[in-house]
Amino acid sequence: MASSRSTRASAAVDRLKRRSGVTSYSMARTGDGLFFLSEKPGAPPLCAPLEMDDFVAFVNGLGPQEVKRVSKNDLAFEKQLVRKKID
Repeated sequence: MASSRSTRASAAVDRLKRRSGVTSYSMARTGDGLFFLSEKPGAPPLCAPLEMDDFVAFVNGLGPQEVKRVSKNDLAFEKQLVRKKID
């Protein structure tokens, strides 16, 4: 189970690296199974050691956020939902 947990956390760090363009971010794991993030290996941690879900939420909140693409079909559907609520 530990490998799937660390895979989810490392995937969050990889997304952060892609979004921010900073490839030196490093994730580490304590003996208690908690995760922390640093700007580069051996640097001071950017957060206190966190549980996996809290760590992923922390990492996902860092850096620029990806803009969600919206198609014209999505916009038309949203308009229909608003119109139905008013009627």
